[in-house]
Amino acid sequence: MLTKRQNDILRLIIQTFTTTGLPVGSKSLMEAGVKASSATIRNDMSTLEDLGLLVKTHSSSGRAPSLAGYRYYVDHLVAPSEISPQQTTAIQKAFWRPFKEIDEIVEASAKILSQLTSYTSFSLGPELNERKLTGFRIIPLNEHQIIAVIVTDHGNVESQIFNVPTGISPQDLEKVVKIINDRLVGEPLLTVYHKLRTEIPLILQRYFQTSAGMGALFDELLSGAFVERVFVGGKMNLLDHHLAKDLHHFRSVYSLMENHQELSHLMETQVNEPGKIAISIGDEIGNQVLSDMSMITASYEISGHGKGMVALLGPTNMPYAQVLGLMGVFRNELEQRLSEYYRSLN
Repeated sequence: MLTKRQNDILRLIIQTFTTTGLPVGSKSLMEAGVKASSATIRNDMSTLEDLGLLVKTHSSSGRAPSLAGYRYYVDHLVAPSEISPQQTTAIQKAFWRPFKEIDEIVEASAKILSQLTSYTSFSLGPELNERKLTGFRIIPLNEHQIIAVIVTDHGNVESQIFNVPTGISPQDLEKVVKIINDRLVGEPLLTVYHKLRTEIPLILQRYFQTSAGMGALFDELLSGAFVERVFVGGKMNLLDHHLAKDLHHFRSVYSLMENHQELSHLMETQVNEPGKIAISIGDEIGNQVLSDMSMITASYEISGHGKGMVALLGPTNMPYAQVLGLMGVFRNELEQRLSEYYRSLN
């Protein structure tokens, strides 16, 4: 158990190091308001170092926080700061513009959060489990290509360009659209996903001598609609904060950001309780390429539509108090905007 003065010293060292990036000595702490002699402060700093909360980076008497020090700080010493009215207004203005679908709101949230913080951000929309297929159509582009479009009851639209399988005529495509709309519209996406592998291929065989190409077309399109999509904002901010150790490390992190399934899993392991904000530092994030970073994840829940998340990836010396305050307001605004959109669909 740390004494009050040791808590004050650790908090001031972290706050100063966050601002300057330089080790902090006893003189700076005295100037910051610690009421003790230089020798007493150095003794306390030595104790904090022995506990693994501080590290001595050079031969000087200055100290810097360790990952364990940051962990203690966020668990015991930090409280969310109140964000400025200007920041609140900026968030509200960014969200309260016209959006055509849910994914557009979720994608915009990643960009907005990244711009507000200069960190890399992630946004995962409400869960897909209850989504239903409400529409399907095919738009011919030319003799060899079509755009296939599906719509769900949660306002999501998936469209993709496909090459028309050999031997499939425009009349054949019309038959397929009718089959999909008759058999799958109104069904949950989980059911749609299952029927595409069981029931639909058998039905297509009744109408087409070669149904494999058409079956593969719809399997690919609807599979894409079913996968949870994580939107990323500010990928290049990794370079601004020197989070990438070298080119190889940067490529590894960038590759992770292109993997929606891995990112979704990573976010979901940080926090599962709606309304909570979690801070993971270093190895706690659960991915080796992010072991020198911190991730702040905030979850939210839209009644009747599932849970979503937003997250920030940044340096371990990020200003946690300010970021926590910002994340709380941002999460609430995103939740409110999504709720309003869902209500507008009814």
